[in-house]
Formats: sequence, structure tokens, C-alpha cells
Amino acid sequence: MRRTLQGRTLFITGASRGIGLAIARRAAKDGANIAIAAKTDTPHRALPGTIHTAAAEIVAQGGRALPLVCDVRDEDQVAKAIGKTVNEFGGIDILVNNASAVRLANIAGTPLDRFDLMHAVNVRGSLITLQHALPHLLRSDHAHVLSISPPLSVETRWFAPHAPYSITKYGMSLLVLGAAAEFNGRIAVNALWPRTAIDTAAMREIRRRMDVGNLRSPEIMADAAWWILSSDPASVNGRFLIDDEVLRAHGIEDLSKYAPSGVDDHELTPDLFVPSLAELEAIPATQVVS
Repeated sequence: MRRTLQGRTLFITGASRGIGLAIARRAAKDGANIAIAAKTDTPHRALPGTIHTAAAEIVAQGGRALPLVCDVRDEDQVAKAIGKTVNEFGGIDILVNNASAVRLANIAGTPLDRFDLMHAVNVRGSLITLQHALPHLLRSDHAHVLSISPPLSVETRWFAPHAPYSITKYGMSLLVLGAAAEFNGRIAVNALWPRTAIDTAAMREIRRRMDVGNLRSPEIMADAAWWILSSDPASVNGRFLIDDEVLRAHGIEDLSKYAPSGVDDHELTPDLFVPSLAELEAIPATQVVS
């Protein structure tokens, strides 16, 4: 049986640009229905893309699109967006919790209002969307929840430089851990995280202030997400997956198309929360879990 997301309905937060939009475009190639839940209704002064330009891209790829103004911090907006999605497409099969706020600063350098924003978007927002999507997911025969959040590897190096941000991203992952057990057998709940830093609009903003090195394109996350979300929900649950590991598990060894031309894998900037390629190669093969 061919793997496909044709006819499936995805509710993706933060899908107006970056990884969320890349996941939406990939699903659209199958003919999926996609609710674009994001804040950007009119052009942003610094960041490209709106829910309307994202919708146009999704339709161009063969999908159906529903652009929705939705701030995941606002429960009423989330409830209305979920309701509009169900009215338009008849249900929800897949929730992708992608929206995220970031400030890579230490404890003293993180204003409380910025921590409140990260917590409200990353943790509380993920909980709100899950709660409101839950009744519809439970009625689907292909129910998936995918969080763009890191594996739960509690090491000092992931907290010392930016503990406030790390706490909120790990909060998303803890929600995955709990939901995967609570809804085991009914909804597949997993997390996906990139091995290397990804070339998103947010990273391009950071690049203006510092050298971020060589980055992979968002399409690597989109392709990895497609493999997860097109899987039988009974076959994958409670997993903390890494993009390149997902692709290699499905026989895709050459990942050069996701990197800048001529850049070797070892020249790519590692992302936070995961071992670098060099670290992985130093681990005996018998200790590496795919």
C-alpha cells in the first residue's frame, strides 16, 4: 500500500514560514488538507511570508489550504481555528505543534516577559492546541501529533547557556512523553528535532548579528515529518526522533540536497540538544540506537 497523506487534514501551528511551511508543502504534494494556524496575517516588517502566501504555496503544490489567524497563546483563537478547520475539512487527523518562541540567553539575560512569552507559546500553546484538537483526533483512523521539540537528554550543556529557553522546549517534549502514554493505541504522539541548525527566517535574523555557519534547509525536517506522519499510527509512538535518523532508517543516505552546495556534513552547524555528527561517530556502533 502506497504511503500518502492524501485527503488527510493537518492543523499546523506556525505554518506561515520555516519548518512549519515546509511540512505543509510536503503534505500538500500528496493532496492533503492543511490548516495554517499562525499570527502573520499581513506582511511582517522583517520576516517573510503570511498565512495567505503560505496558502498559495500549498495550493500550488496540490493541497487544500485554510489560512487562519491564530495566536496559540490565546485559547479562544485556538478553539475558533480548530472549529473552522473541522467545518471546512470535516475533521482533523494530524496536529503539528511547530510554533515556538526563542531567546538564547542565560538566566540573568532573560527578561521575565520573554520567559513568559516562550512558556506561553512553547508549552502552554502546545497544550491548548492538543486539548482542542483532541476530540477530533480521537475520531480519526490516522491520528498523529508531532511536536517540533528535542529529545529528553538532560545534560548540563543544554541548560547552562540558556536554561529558560531549554526549560520551555523540554516542556514541549515532556508533553509528548505524557500524551504518548495517555493516548497509546489511539493517537501516535512523537517529537522531531533536527541534527543540524535549519535555515529558517529566524536563523537569518540571527545571522545578521553572528556567524551561524552552514545550515540545512527546512525540507529535511519536512521529509522526515512526512515519513512519520504517513506511517501507521500503531507503528510509531512516544519516540523522540532526529531528522537524519528518520531518513536513513528509510534508506535515504545521501542528504547533500539539504545542505549548501559543496558543504560536507561535518561542516554543518550542529543544533542544540543533540549530539553532533562527530560525536556520533565516536560512539561504538553497538551503542547507537536508531
